[in-house]
Amino acid sequence: MAPHVPVLLSPILMHCAPIRGLWVDGTFGAGGYAQGLLAAGADRVVGIDRDPSVFPMAAEWADEYGDALHLVEGTFSDMDEYVDGPVDGVVLDLGVSSMQLDRPERGFSFMRDGPLDMRMGDEGATAADIVNEAGEGVLADILYHYGEERASRRIARAIVEARKTGRILTTGQLAGLVEKVLPRPKPGQSHPATRSFQALRIAVNDEFGQLVAGLEAAERALTPGGWLAVVSFHSLEDRVVKRFLQQRGGKGGGGSRFQPKVDAPEPRFTDLSKGIVADHAEVDLNPRARSARLRIARRTEAPAAPVDRSGLGLPKFDLGDL
Repeated sequence: MAPHVPVLLSPILMHCAPIRGLWVDGTFGAGGYAQGLLAAGADRVVGIDRDPSVFPMAAEWADEYGDALHLVEGTFSDMDEYVDGPVDGVVLDLGVSSMQLDRPERGFSFMRDGPLDMRMGDEGATAADIVNEAGEGVLADILYHYGEERASRRIARAIVEARKTGRILTTGQLAGLVEKVLPRPKPGQSHPATRSFQALRIAVNDEFGQLVAGLEAAERALTPGGWLAVVSFHSLEDRVVKRFLQQRGGKGGGGSRFQPKVDAPEPRFTDLSKGIVADHAEVDLNPRARSARLRIARRTEAPAAPVDRSGLGLPKFDLGDL
């Protein structure tokens, strides 16, 4: 199994130097960010992951850090409940780890046949539940809004037709179904099922709800001067992160000339970076970095406050009762 390599770790360490105090690695995975932070000078790292399978693997090396590394099974949206002091930095890697993709039984990848699961944890509805029970309109909305799949209605129609003869239970079944609906990809293009699998994974794990809740939790947890670093892997995630930081940085856009001027709220974040991408050397070493984008911001002294989610570019539709 290929190791999970932390993406854009070097820019994080450089931008946020000196690394010190308490940091939260909200998507612990294989522990690459946590180990990098500790090596760079962090006094303590709290590693959070909702996938229980990561902790037995970490047991092979985590003990060498002693009390400097504390692991928690949970979601990063609750990070402020898992720490016992001011947080000097938060790192979130929003992608699926290679550990999950490489295990067919997790159902994240169409490259290897396995049960159609896709859950980051071990609770809640699976991708198979959605594929076999959601209405055609809901399926089309999931594929379009979460996967930016233009052929969403065609694929949803094909799924509903196919499940009349039996449940769709494996990644191979679903990938084959999508392949039949879409044109054969040209050389260099991604697999036809890529966007559909992304969309279902996001829906299964409520990734956008978790993302916004996690950004809010980071705002609550960070001490003034603390750093927030978020690595995203597709445009939908990056758009939400960018708009959140703009809104919390007092740069949420201008008002209308027909309406009275409204004073901008006190910024909760400053020093907002532009999107940082991997250089050629990192992409050569780690192809996963090719689609990654990093955004970094620094917490101000302004108190945390509710976020206006309407301006974050979140996909808007109702999954309904599956």
